[in-house]
Amino acid sequence: MANDVRLDVRSQDGVRVVTFGDAAALDTAAVRLISPALYALVDGEDSTPMVLDLGPICFLSSQALGVLLNLRRRAETAGVAIALAGVRAELVRLFEITNLDQLFVFCDSVATAVKCLAGE
Repeated sequence: MANDVRLDVRSQDGVRVVTFGDAAALDTAAVRLISPALYALVDGEDSTPMVLDLGPICFLSSQALGVLLNLRRRAETAGVAIALAGVRAELVRLFEITNLDQLFVFCDSVATAVKCLAGE
């Protein structure tokens, strides 16, 4: 349910880790709720690298893909590195079909993504 979607943000080894609360789907309604807060994480002057934990997510709407693409563009402009963590195989396939797999760094887990972005 979209009303259950929230961004949980924590710091781990100098990397910002973002989870989507208890959400299993990022549908149109959910994206409308979270996109302003997601953009705010990269629009400021803080260039802390960011991991988006998509492990629990089973569904991404086309609007969610659009928000991720826009987030990537904004992050690139702000000098913020982004990695996607724990993306399910069926969603990786969606990224591949849309050629968005070429634009994002994918990591198997949050821990791996944090190590990658922290330069370890």
